[in-house]
Amino acid sequence: MMPSLTAVILAAGKGTRMKSSRPKAMQLLAGKALIAHLIDTVQTLTSDILVVIGPDMPELAQAAAPYKTVIQAERKGTGHAALVASEHLGDDGDALILYADNPLVTAETLNALVKLRREHNAPLTVMGMNLRDPLHYGRLIKNDKGTIERIVEYKDATPQERAITLCNAGMICAKTTSLKKWLRTLTPNNAQNELYLTDIVAQASQEGPVFCLEASPEELAGINSRAELAEAEQIIQNRYRHRAMENGASLTDPDSVYLSADTLIGPDVLIEPHVFIGPGVTIKEGAHIRAFSHLEGCVIGKDAVVGPYARLRPGTVCEERTHIGNFVELKNTTLGKDSKANHLTYLGDCDIGDDTNIGAGTITCNYDGLFKHKTSIGSHSFIGSNTVMVAPVAIGRHSVTAAGSVLTENVPDGAMAFGRARQVVVKDRGLAYKQALKAKKEQN
Repeated sequence: MMPSLTAVILAAGKGTRMKSSRPKAMQLLAGKALIAHLIDTVQTLTSDILVVIGPDMPELAQAAAPYKTVIQAERKGTGHAALVASEHLGDDGDALILYADNPLVTAETLNALVKLRREHNAPLTVMGMNLRDPLHYGRLIKNDKGTIERIVEYKDATPQERAITLCNAGMICAKTTSLKKWLRTLTPNNAQNELYLTDIVAQASQEGPVFCLEASPEELAGINSRAELAEAEQIIQNRYRHRAMENGASLTDPDSVYLSADTLIGPDVLIEPHVFIGPGVTIKEGAHIRAFSHLEGCVIGKDAVVGPYARLRPGTVCEERTHIGNFVELKNTTLGKDSKANHLTYLGDCDIGDDTNIGAGTITCNYDGLFKHKTSIGSHSFIGSNTVMVAPVAIGRHSVTAAGSVLTENVPDGAMAFGRARQVVVKDRGLAYKQALKAKKEQN
């Protein structure tokens, strides 16, 4: 029987360098909070997850649900945060200590860290990375046997120690009973006057060899500033792009396509350059997303075509073989199979049947300043260009609306609707009008 594993995620940091009222763990990466990325990864290893948060962080507590949160009332360092969490740990199995600002670490790497401790029956294993420019990371100090003797923080390191390129990535795995014992002995003997979690490494090395698992700096990099958040965005975007292509999608210019953490893309999808895909988007097999389109909260059906320059907002469903053209915006709208809206159109809060054509310049007036209202358009209908439908209104099946109509009443099945002023033609009036204007201009 495998020992139990508890993952402790330290997430109480304010993220001062972010210059934000939002906790650092709630900053967004690919449209999802940092803490949510890490929880998604960790829950593939264990369902026993404990998140340490600061006071007055209800948004973070909600993001961590349904897992338990504990509050670190005073921020006295990483060791203090782990100590607060240790009061809620059992006495069996292993504890994995993680940081909410490390959202890029993979399940495979975390599993390897746990496996390394168990295979060697080591008191502790740590995660490390080799950096050309170690900056202000803590350094992993090895003994003559090649295992880790201690960790020294940059501010407390000597020049010789700062020259070491093997850096601490923060994550550790330890026996729960040992971890709780070490945490109780921590003292704030450092430049920051804080309890350092890293100080337990020296204690652990007295009880047995401490092994280091090295992983790529790209995977282990912490996020402490807006610049580092932007760097992480590029890393995770590349992951998502490659995953989409490995699953059978074509991205003609991958670097210009932005995806979200929950984007679902089927095989044989073609995505052209400069497409932004926000949260909640599903693109089904064979769909074609043309350049400069913006999608969020929508479903694109099989073999549908979207764009270029289209905007699909939340609640939109484009069914099979639909066509959405340039400068068309849909919001909370269902477009039935084989239906088209190819030019300069806004359709909001609308249900459209199958095989219906929406002419250029058509809009639904769905908002009266206080409430949203629904428009329905039946299957096999033809909506003439520049039609304005003032909701609530229903256009029947097999119906036609004349171009330039303003419709405020329902249209029965099979009917043709005219909702425009009568055209008046005054013979020779146009020429006379232009001549009058010309004469006036000459007088001035």
